[in-house]
Amino acid sequence: MSVDSETTSSTAAVAAAPPANPGLLGLPCFVAGGIGLSLYLLGYLPATGLGALVPIVLFVPGLGLIISGIWAMREGQSAVGSIFGLFGAFWISYGMLVFGLVSGVLKVDAAAANAAQATFLTAWLVAFVCLTVSTLRLPLAFTVMFVLVTIAVALVLLAVLTGSAGLLTIAGIVGLLFSLDGAYIYIGSMSAELGGKGLGLGNPMVH
Repeated sequence: MSVDSETTSSTAAVAAAPPANPGLLGLPCFVAGGIGLSLYLLGYLPATGLGALVPIVLFVPGLGLIISGIWAMREGQSAVGSIFGLFGAFWISYGMLVFGLVSGVLKVDAAAANAAQATFLTAWLVAFVCLTVSTLRLPLAFTVMFVLVTIAVALVLLAVLTGSAGLLTIAGIVGLLFSLDGAYIYIGSMSAELGGKGLGLGNPMVH
């Protein structure tokens, strides 16, 4: 084989290589965090075991999504990087909130705990509403996932404000739904990455 042929083959191989997909790391990390949080909201993990959420949400979706966001930014995928970075920041901040409240490091007494959680949830609810509205050009599966995340945060906020255990249970169910949505997107993306047929994600709501 001539040098020119080898060069042409190498160039063709590079050209045929699929673009990097940071979602293959970010999505399963998101799913793991969502399931862990949902099990707590559903009561499977008792309140006395709240500290167990810290490693689940801080080091899995938190770290995994931040890495995915940086990876996406380096690949020139600014919108993807923004989404993963936002969710990574949420999980890390949530993990730190839980750690602070459980350990007492944040010096938040019992009387102020509800207000602290409500402040945290209100800020993130606004952020997720903005995310949902600004990403309506994405395939429908992503919009559904973001809407479910927003609903779950709103339900937890209402539960904190009203003391309703029932709302926490509903939020846990919604959490499982957005986790399943994320799992569906991940399975389809991994299948397509490995040469198989991807799963349908639906048409965007805004074209």
